[in-house]
Amino acid sequence: MKRALTAIGFFVGLLGLWQLLYSLKLWSPVLLPSPADVALYLRDAAMDGSLWTSIAVTMKRLIIGYTIGLLAGVPIGMATARLRMLRDTVGVLALGLQGLPSVCWVPLALLWFGQTEGAMLFVVIMGTLWSVILATETGVRNVNPIYVRAAATMGSKRLHTLTRVILPASLPFIVSGMKQGWAFAWRSLMAAEIYVTILSGFGLGHLLHYGRELNAMEQVIGVMLVIVSIGVAADKIFFSPWENFLHRRWGTSG
Repeated sequence: MKRALTAIGFFVGLLGLWQLLYSLKLWSPVLLPSPADVALYLRDAAMDGSLWTSIAVTMKRLIIGYTIGLLAGVPIGMATARLRMLRDTVGVLALGLQGLPSVCWVPLALLWFGQTEGAMLFVVIMGTLWSVILATETGVRNVNPIYVRAAATMGSKRLHTLTRVILPASLPFIVSGMKQGWAFAWRSLMAAEIYVTILSGFGLGHLLHYGRELNAMEQVIGVMLVIVSIGVAADKIFFSPWENFLHRRWGTSG
């Protein structure tokens, strides 16, 4: 209860500071709209359905691309951890590409896929894949060897040991990589939606772009708040509880 009150007080204070800066008129209202203007935009966008449609389009792209990145990244990461040749090649490649800014994938996606959904998914997959590979590799390599030896003593073979011992013991690291991959996927998709315009659906990134084009800062800030809210909700509802449970389960919590 105390933590919740502290968080509420902090955000109420930020809102008050925002209103104070607006009231001082240090910047033009075009550059810094009031909280009421942003709330009015969000209300109107919610009522006419454009906000919900954009959220649905963005989340569909994000979930599909993120899922593909996970399904590819976990097995590649496990193989990279087990095989030195892959660790010296794929592992080094993943380490380098993880630090590549998300927007760098957009020109390549446009050249390869054009103004299509494929370009969106490619950017999201590239934002997810490398973090998941590295986290899975780290998790597998940090599994306590005692677990593997104990499983071998009880007759566990290679595939059984990999799926029933090594993979479960690596889950705390994998979930951390999933969490980081989700953050990179968000950034990648926003970059793609800002620069790639397709008629199959306008997402939150497109609302950001059009808000900038129209000098509608209440739209830009409102959409940014929606993006932040979705990210926080995903972490609090899904990633953090699962991550904390696994760390307690395997005794790796601090």
